[in-house]
Amino acid sequence: MKVLVLTGPESSGKSWLAEEIQRHFGGVRVGEYVRQFIDEVQRDTCYADIDVIAREQLAREDAARSLKPALLILDTHLLSNILWSRTLFNDCPAWLETALAERQYDLHLLLSPEGVEWIGDGQRCQPALGERQAFFEASRQWLVAHGQPFEVMGGSWSYRSERALQQVAQLIND
Repeated sequence: MKVLVLTGPESSGKSWLAEEIQRHFGGVRVGEYVRQFIDEVQRDTCYADIDVIAREQLAREDAARSLKPALLILDTHLLSNILWSRTLFNDCPAWLETALAERQYDLHLLLSPEGVEWIGDGQRCQPALGERQAFFEASRQWLVAHGQPFEVMGGSWSYRSERALQQVAQLIND
């Protein structure tokens, strides 16, 4: 099983690209639980929600891993929970970073906010490129600090798709 993670700031194409990859290669895709959570609770998240959201994201990842697909596509993982918790609440449950570091991921596609427009959807809250660039950089720093394999995906939507499909094909063939 190859485990692929799409990570980076909001409105950089993670969900769209996860769907493109699944359409092209098959596999099992795990979506970003926080979006469902916000739809269900009909309010902004608070610090107490971080633990609930992260545990459910992990449970969904674990359920998909148990299926042992050839390709597991994660629309996000705990890094987003960690960074959003710090961004919104200046704090983060201590167990999140340890839990993330203990897991094995074969490749992260780190999506850049540059080259694509921010699209508001009622849940997103960082329309300024500088905010999204800071989130991107925090993601990159974590991946580097933890020795995680990653490739930066930037440019237009079509270029991102083309490069991502190339990276996934290489991952699958390794």
